[in-house]
Amino acid sequence: MTPSPADHAPRAQLSVEEFEQLARSAPETVTLELINGKLEVKPVPDGDHGTIFMWLLRQCMQHRPDLDLHPEQGLMVEAYRQGRARPDGALAPRRHFAGQGEWAPADGVLMTVEVTSYDYDTDHRDRTEKPHGYASAGIPVYLLIDRDSGTLVVHSEPDRGRYRQQHSYDYGDRVTLPHPVSITLDTEELKDYAR
Repeated sequence: MTPSPADHAPRAQLSVEEFEQLARSAPETVTLELINGKLEVKPVPDGDHGTIFMWLLRQCMQHRPDLDLHPEQGLMVEAYRQGRARPDGALAPRRHFAGQGEWAPADGVLMTVEVTSYDYDTDHRDRTEKPHGYASAGIPVYLLIDRDSGTLVVHSEPDRGRYRQQHSYDYGDRVTLPHPVSITLDTEELKDYAR
């Protein structure tokens, strides 16, 4: 008998309900996420992290005023909405999250964005677990701004829990984000924030 993918799924550390209760009572110095059944602690961003996010926000507003880039919007991700993530940014049509609670369905989100942090778990969290969760939720584009390598990694075409396309660009390159985002980023400014 061939094992099903569910036979290899990791066992959740806690239920979604337990996680949401824990996240509501967490101190403001940390952000909690439930990714792939595992409790994750996301560090408080530093100044360059915030500046990079604002750079992207300005470009999105300039090129696509019909969209909003929401910082830290809680999303229900992964198959059957069993994960909870707070991407650095969630790009969606204007007013998309109006009336939503703390954890909104990922339906209608066009792109999620993560800017890596200089912490021990960024590799696993932002480069491995988040793409799986966002692809499982059917989010068309995942943009990873990787400060360790000075690159932007564009993931697209979600299919069965993974992104079929992944393209890496160096800081300074012109980066065209695929449909439905359809924005071309001038990344020259990012060189100012490289370590």
